[in-house]
Amino acid sequence: RRSLGEVAMMRYKQVIGRSLRARSLSAQKIEAAVGCKVMNIMTSLGMPTTRKIA
Repeated sequence: RRSLGEVAMMRYKQVIGRSLRARSLSAQKIEAAVGCKVMNIMTSLGMPTTRKIA
């Protein structure tokens, strides 16, 4: 469990960046939420689509 969380944070930091650029707390919250949404979209793009064959 712990390593999965660490891998997720490493992926976030590599794609989005190591620090938040916004100055105010509310803008930082929005920036983090947008980053999470971007990571979720990127993850879903890599997921295979499964279909029932028979």
